[in-house]
Amino acid sequence: MDGARRREAILELLKTEEEPLSGTALARQMGVSRQIIVQDIALLRATNKNILSTNKGYILYGRDDGAGTYKRVVMVKHDNRKMAEELYCIVDAGAKVLDVIVEHEVYGQIAVDLCINSRKDVDEFMERILSDTAKPLKELTGNIHYHTIEAPDREVLDEAEKRLRKAGVLVD
Repeated sequence: MDGARRREAILELLKTEEEPLSGTALARQMGVSRQIIVQDIALLRATNKNILSTNKGYILYGRDDGAGTYKRVVMVKHDNRKMAEELYCIVDAGAKVLDVIVEHEVYGQIAVDLCINSRKDVDEFMERILSDTAKPLKELTGNIHYHTIEAPDREVLDEAEKRLRKAGVLVD
């Protein structure tokens, strides 16, 4: 299969999958190396395909072009001990955590896709964070960061903000 057909096949797989597909799984399915998949994803993104790279794999964002969804960026401040509680506030309200955005003193704004939709996703994310030897959050961001959250209606976004405020992590 040539590159163009492989990229079409990758796009079709991403359109039909609800869960992220790992580069390794895609490579196995396409009969190529994971590095070829990484390059294919980069080429697809260059043609304005909205493919997110998450800690679980690739996912096509906006399958329905965002119809019927609302987004809001919230600013939060907390130490590492409140991280799971913050994410639970959002998913328990019925919203999704699309990303995390930090302002770095040297590099400027840094955004990372998260795609956290459930408590299970939060727990898996926390396992990775807690097992990592990365610097504590405060050293990188002064404990302040942003999330883009998405929900089917504004009331869900309002409820997520209400829960974040009650948890004491929302910055107004």
